[in-house]
Amino acid sequence: MRRCALLFAAFFCLVSFLPETASSQAVYGSIFGTITDPSGAAVPNAKVTITNIAKGTSTTTTSNATGNYTVTHLIPDSYSVKVEAQGFKTAEQKPIVVNADQGAKVDMPLQLGQVSEAVEVTGEAPQLKTDRADVATTFNSRYVEQLPILNRNFQSLLLISPGTQLLTGWNHAATENPQGSQQIYVNGQHFSGTAYELDGTDNQDPILGIIVVNPNIDAITETKIDLQNYDAEFGKAVAGVMTVQTKSGTNSLHGEGFWFRRTDATQARDPFTQYAPNNITGRFIPPTKWNQFGGTIGGPIIKDKLFFFGDYQGTRQTTGATTLLTVPTTSVIRSCTGAGDGSGFCNLSQYVPFIGNGKAGDPSTLIYDPNTGDPLTGAGRTPLCGPAGCATQPNWIPLSRISPIAQKILSLMPAPSSNAVTNNFVFSGSGPFKQNQFDTRIDFNASQTLQVFGRFSLAYYSLSGQPALGAALGGVGNGLAGLSGSSINHDYSLASGFTKTVSSTLLTDFRFGWFKYNPKTSKPDAGVAAATALGIPGLNQTGAQALFTSGLPMFDGLAPAINAGSDQSTYAMGDGLNVGRCNCPLLESEQQFQFVNNWTKIKGNHQLKFGLDMRYAMNLRVPSDANRTGQLHFTSSTSGTGLQSGATSDAGTGGAGFANFLLGDVNHMDRFVSTSLNAAERQKRFFYYGQDTWRVTPKFTLNYGLRWEIYFPETVNGKGNGGFANPTEGIIRVAGYGPYGLNGNISNDWHAFAPRLGFAYQVTPKTVVRMGYGRSFDIGVFGSNF
Repeated sequence: MRRCALLFAAFFCLVSFLPETASSQAVYGSIFGTITDPSGAAVPNAKVTITNIAKGTSTTTTSNATGNYTVTHLIPDSYSVKVEAQGFKTAEQKPIVVNADQGAKVDMPLQLGQVSEAVEVTGEAPQLKTDRADVATTFNSRYVEQLPILNRNFQSLLLISPGTQLLTGWNHAATENPQGSQQIYVNGQHFSGTAYELDGTDNQDPILGIIVVNPNIDAITETKIDLQNYDAEFGKAVAGVMTVQTKSGTNSLHGEGFWFRRTDATQARDPFTQYAPNNITGRFIPPTKWNQFGGTIGGPIIKDKLFFFGDYQGTRQTTGATTLLTVPTTSVIRSCTGAGDGSGFCNLSQYVPFIGNGKAGDPSTLIYDPNTGDPLTGAGRTPLCGPAGCATQPNWIPLSRISPIAQKILSLMPAPSSNAVTNNFVFSGSGPFKQNQFDTRIDFNASQTLQVFGRFSLAYYSLSGQPALGAALGGVGNGLAGLSGSSINHDYSLASGFTKTVSSTLLTDFRFGWFKYNPKTSKPDAGVAAATALGIPGLNQTGAQALFTSGLPMFDGLAPAINAGSDQSTYAMGDGLNVGRCNCPLLESEQQFQFVNNWTKIKGNHQLKFGLDMRYAMNLRVPSDANRTGQLHFTSSTSGTGLQSGATSDAGTGGAGFANFLLGDVNHMDRFVSTSLNAAERQKRFFYYGQDTWRVTPKFTLNYGLRWEIYFPETVNGKGNGGFANPTEGIIRVAGYGPYGLNGNISNDWHAFAPRLGFAYQVTPKTVVRMGYGRSFDIGVFGSNF
């Protein structure tokens, strides 16, 4: 800590010698401009009064020797600007819209006359941004509420900005992302490189890189999307910065209610897949219902002093799902469980529809006995055939070789929906999704020099789905995005702070932020020794690991065709992330405490700003990325340098994953294992910055600054609760053992300096040229990359 303090002192001294630094406002906006007389000369010492039209609160300043004025730390809203100067008529312009992290330029030309005479300046304030170089898009509450956004997810606004692209083909499981955070690339950077802030505090889960609280659209006063050249105040981002400000109350009581409903009755049919009714359900479109309702209310508690705002949003969703799966045919089930023709063989010759029946002269169509030949290469194996030989009875397996476990699983299989060999089982149903979310906010004008605000948000989600093959065999689910299992999420966010005007040229603001991201997921058969019930020993454990190893394992590679088998099987069954889209069981509690302090000094035509952002993360994550009960893979494919032991192929020729399954031959098995269910990590993240916005001329503004980011090495919460990989030494440093501390003796890196430089030049009243340079850092999608 001494080294940290010394380095920051040196950095602070460096910033102090800059030509004065400036303000980017994560929560607030500003109004600036130039006061001139009829000849265009500057008017110094003019009194400028900025008044919030809705709240009636005001702040004052005076123009400097060059006629320039700046008022910072304004909550986004509509304001009036009134200018008074001796020998001139009073001038007033309104409304002036102020956005967070932006400055509204309001130049005021005065007319000769008495101060008691008033002139109202008409015309809109210039919309061009002339005070900074960032490339950004701002959406006010009107845009946010009225743009047609599916599911009313404000994050979709990011896709309206240039250089953005939605990641397709992969998404976080709904159990860990019920808030619907989207994975969006900004300027080609990974989605986790975009920072999200809510009321000036961090709103991003550091492990998955997604939004913690997705606020109700009707509670948002504005959203700003910074794509490039953001100021030194912003960091932990290598892509974009998306900031959101919540609404506050005014002197008038106001509110609104809403209800949105969508059902399959009003949905359009897909002409390629829904041109005829489903054979099982008789419906063209699966039953779907989506209801979202709620309201907002805000107003005064004490007029001109104390204001409140609150909102609620509920969502009730039932999304119908119809899935076409492959299950063994009735004849295969009868044949392989001993209820077939009495021959004593399991006849699989009919069960190779992709390439036809096995042929004695074609080794690629045969199933081989894994007990023959070389078990490592598969060479020299003998085909499995009936007593009449492979010419007429290929791919017959003696019932004595069929695993009793496989026979029991086959006996539990649901009957096919059709006579087809593949795509022969239709699974329909719907899993419920429920959301309850609210935000509350208080704003207090304690005095003309002290303003305080506080906001608390809570989002509650529950969702579930049932497996296609029933509780005994699992499979894909009918919940959201194929969910089989259940999830409960409680996500919290708190932001509070104050702004203190120390003098007419010096202000400070402080913010405290806290969030907690808290999903908990469960298998559909949680607490049940389902693997033991099937006769599979050693998977469902007892003691402390009983709950986490309960339920079914995952079975995959069960392809019905020879050589079609791989780990991406035609169908899979059981539980887990790769079957039922449920990382379950999962315990997760991610908390972050944040302290932010900024100082703003106005000196001449400079606006100096410097500050610090200190964050402390406490992360507990006990996942099941690979099913903790086990993942059983049946495949005839090769792996690495040779055929996996026990495969029913001949050195990679022929074979079938389904045959391996029948023989009880698991090609490989893996599962997520941990000795602790409470191992957690801690990390400090300290950021310091200094920056300057220098109005060189009324048309030319220069921004420059420096940011210093310190990501301390993670520590774990106890001896043996973490390991630190050292690829150079080829070892794992186990925390608390031998010479290694709880941080694995990882050294800190003190060199994450991020300079920022930009300028804006107003070429004509309708044209502004902006240019900038910046360097940035972040912590990676799983929060552990340094």
